Amino acid sequence: MEYVYAAMILHSVGKPINEENITGILKAAGVEVDETRVKALVSALEGVDIDEAIKSHQMVTTAAASAPSEEKKEEAKEEEEEKEEEVSEEEALEGLGALFG
Repeated sequence: MEYVYAAMILHSVGKPINEENITGILKAAGVEVDETRVKALVSALEGVDIDEAIKSHQMVTTAAASAPSEEKKEEAKEEEEEKEEEVSEEEALEGLGALFG
C-alpha cells in the first residue's frame, strides 16, 4: 500500500511517477524498498490518468454509500408491514373475544 501512497504523493505535487522518485519517498519513510514492486507499479501506472481514476473511484464510492441507505429503507418498510400484521391479528382476537365474551 505504501507504494501506491508514494505514487499518489508524487502525483499530488506534480512530480513524475518514476522508479527513482518512488524509491526516494519510500526510503525517506523508512521502508525497505522492493525494486521489483517499484518497477511493477511504475509500469502499471504508465498511461493511466490518475485524476480520472480518482474521479471514477469517488463515483463508485458515492454509489456504494447510497446503496446501504436503500437497504435500510427496505428493512424499515418490512418492519412496518410486520407491525401492521401484528396489529391486525390483535384486532381480530379482540373481535373474537367480544363475540364469546
